[in-house]
Amino acid sequence: MKVVAIVGMAGSGKSEVASTFEKSGFARVRFGDITDEEVRRRGLVLNEQNERVVRQELRAEHGMAGYARLSLPRIDRLLESSDAVVDGLYSWEEYILMKERYGSRFAVVAVWASPRTRHRRLAKRPVRPLTPEEAASRDVAEIQNLNKGGPIAMADFTIINEDSLEALEKETVNVVSGLRQ
Repeated sequence: MKVVAIVGMAGSGKSEVASTFEKSGFARVRFGDITDEEVRRRGLVLNEQNERVVRQELRAEHGMAGYARLSLPRIDRLLESSDAVVDGLYSWEEYILMKERYGSRFAVVAVWASPRTRHRRLAKRPVRPLTPEEAASRDVAEIQNLNKGGPIAMADFTIINEDSLEALEKETVNVVSGLRQ
């Protein structure tokens, strides 16, 4: 069974790509669920500011590979019966942990869109929309504080997402086919 991590900046289309993997039979693990659960547990509103604080605190407590480490039991359970797609691997340390654990069964798919395109999408999304300023701030924080660039640079496949959802889905299906060969 394979573990495929979807990486990319906020608004690039990672969740859409992960959904297409799900439709293709992969079980989905979303690292961001850990943040959402902790924000709710603390009785806070789900918003960019609270999420950022919680993400930083969880990484301070569990290390930069914390989200991957906390998700390993769930991923391992899923691998007993299906391939798994990980939505939201961020840090270089998470990448290293997953690569060491799953070896040749681990692949990374980067989803790329320009900052202009991503920021426009983030402003329009119905859940947790971001202003252009918030989106730009998040970009900087994720690159500087979360070591997000490494996994994107090391991707086995890169999908350019500057077009329609239909084009993104078609390209993703092509990547899924390539992974299954």
